[in-house]
Amino acid sequence: MKFVLVLLIGLQCCILSVWAQDWEEETPVIRASVDVVNVLCTVRDRQQKYVTDLKQEDFEVIEDGVRQKVQFFSNETGEDAQPLTVVLLIDTSGSVKDKLGFLQEAASEFLSQTLRKNKDLAAVVQFDSEVSLIQDFTYDNSVLENAILSIRAGGSTKLYDAIWVSVNELLRHEVGRRMLVILSDGADTQSMTRDNEALKVAQEQDVVIYGIGVRSARFDSDFGKLKKFAEGTGGLFFNSNVDLQKIREAFRRINRGIKNQFALGYVSTNPRRDGSFREVKVRMKRSGLKVTHRKGYYAPSDKP
Repeated sequence: MKFVLVLLIGLQCCILSVWAQDWEEETPVIRASVDVVNVLCTVRDRQQKYVTDLKQEDFEVIEDGVRQKVQFFSNETGEDAQPLTVVLLIDTSGSVKDKLGFLQEAASEFLSQTLRKNKDLAAVVQFDSEVSLIQDFTYDNSVLENAILSIRAGGSTKLYDAIWVSVNELLRHEVGRRMLVILSDGADTQSMTRDNEALKVAQEQDVVIYGIGVRSARFDSDFGKLKKFAEGTGGLFFNSNVDLQKIREAFRRINRGIKNQFALGYVSTNPRRDGSFREVKVRMKRSGLKVTHRKGYYAPSDKP
């Protein structure tokens, strides 16, 4: 079943969204304590190989220039890693129409290789002139594959709206590690959401964004936006050059990144609940290591 997003413009130009859906029962919403700041990160050595044998004491976290005490730590590199929840966000605008077959094939392979049976969930969303939920969260890879293969291309590009909706209407209701994997040329042509608003909502909900750039010779692209979303949330961006093997390699690298994460948690020494953005830096105490993580988070706010 396909669910189509309806976007409404409110008095303050805020975007509201409604998924037309037939729930048999309402899905419960589980939220973590707002006092704990969670940071997912990956660490690589000089040879760009992932490092998996790190301990809590190997990490140092700095928030707005102030050292924080890491109080929660978990190694997400094995079968006991936290559940993974992925939204696969596929650009089906006219600019990628001639390459859609490549994307469908590689995306199906990615999910089958990444999701652990009966533990990890994925959903499929397509966006062009509309944002549509093609398949809600499921453990079933065959259902996901059929959903991906059912996608058809056409229309303009609502990338920022698609990110905003996927985070607010899907991922924010889930627990564990939450990922948004985007295949797009990055050139938004019709969204009511601004790019900074899309990034902000992902940062607020601890969502990591991975981007794969798909360029068409006949249309403009903006890989800088995809890279901005990835870097701002601790993910990665890859330029596929619309080549099937390069798309597959990008998905393989995303798979390795997801399977080689560490989760850090701390309670900020800044008690203010002012909704401000706070810069976060993670440093490694071992030399020769490079860490990838989100650039910061938005503090909770007591304002209505």
